[in-house]
Amino acid sequence: MPTALILGATSDMGMAVAKKFAQEKYNIQLAGRNTAALAPLKSDLEIRFGISCTAHQFDAADFNSHQAFYDNLPVKPEVTVCVVGYMNDNEKVIADFSETLNTINSNYTGLVSILNIISKDYADKQSGVIVGISSVAGLRGRQSNYIYGSAKAAFTAYLSGLRNRLYHHKVHVVTVLPGFVYTKMTADLALPKLLTAYPEQVGDAIYKAVQKRKNVIYVKWFWKWIMLIITSIPENMFKKKKL
Repeated sequence: MPTALILGATSDMGMAVAKKFAQEKYNIQLAGRNTAALAPLKSDLEIRFGISCTAHQFDAADFNSHQAFYDNLPVKPEVTVCVVGYMNDNEKVIADFSETLNTINSNYTGLVSILNIISKDYADKQSGVIVGISSVAGLRGRQSNYIYGSAKAAFTAYLSGLRNRLYHHKVHVVTVLPGFVYTKMTADLALPKLLTAYPEQVGDAIYKAVQKRKNVIYVKWFWKWIMLIITSIPENMFKKKKL
């Protein structure tokens, strides 16, 4: 069986991705800050799908631990899915620089740190797939979440460059732009039903993207056209809007 590593497996999307790949007969490596929280998912996946599942402590912001984390995995995964992310109220993030750093590290710097390590291994082996979950928030800065959005913009650019580089090493990189998703992170937001996906839809879309070697995917197709409209608004008009 192939193995999939899920970075950020305690998140709603991480759990959904793990279940989807386990359903498709992948062995699963769950990685997150709280390994105790991963225990119920680990047991569920093993019993329900008859696969091997391991749980590993991983903190995206603890850069110095990343090499040892990857080196100590019992098996190197064929697929790595990075679901790590963090979002707080933008005004709180602006007012508290520790929150600014946490937002940047959790959505960009920490992800670059671990994916640099994994991508080197994949490039050396001339095989592997890396999936990074970014955000449509990174396609244009808005006053309501521009710190988070700027970190996601950087991550999207990183994944694009990584895809370009690793193509020549037979390694594929998928960028996922989910749009709104019903998760614990968005529980306090009034999300429009038509535009909002469920974590299970994200898991299905990611698995299909890996199988079909997609480059960039939107979980709900119309987000591509919504963002095309938003990014096409001239800056002298856009800056006056309250978004």
